[in-house]
Amino acid sequence: MISIQVDFSTYITIVLCALGTYILRISGLLLAEKIPTTERFTQFMDALPGTILLSLVVPGIVTAGIAGIIACSATILCVYKTRSVLLSMFVGMGVIIISRNFL
Repeated sequence: MISIQVDFSTYITIVLCALGTYILRISGLLLAEKIPTTERFTQFMDALPGTILLSLVVPGIVTAGIAGIIACSATILCVYKTRSVLLSMFVGMGVIIISRNFL
C-alpha cells in the first residue's frame, strides 16, 4: 500500500487558492454593473483578446529569429489570401519545420 504524507500547509494552500478563485469570480459578477458602457470602452474590450494573443505569440516569433519572422509573414500572407486559418497554421508550421531541419 502506498502511503502519502501531506503537510498541513498543503491544505492551507488549497483552501486559500479556492477562496481566491471564489472571490475573483464573485467580484466580477458584483462589479459587472459598474462597468461603463461607452463606445470607447466597448472598442477597448473588443480589442483586448487580440492584444493578449499578440503578447503570447510575439516573444516566440522573436525568439525563433529570422525563421520565425518568415513563418509569421507566410502565415499572415496565407490567411490574407485564402481566409483559411487551418491552412495558414500548416503553412507557418511547415516553414518552421523546413528551416529547422534543412537550413
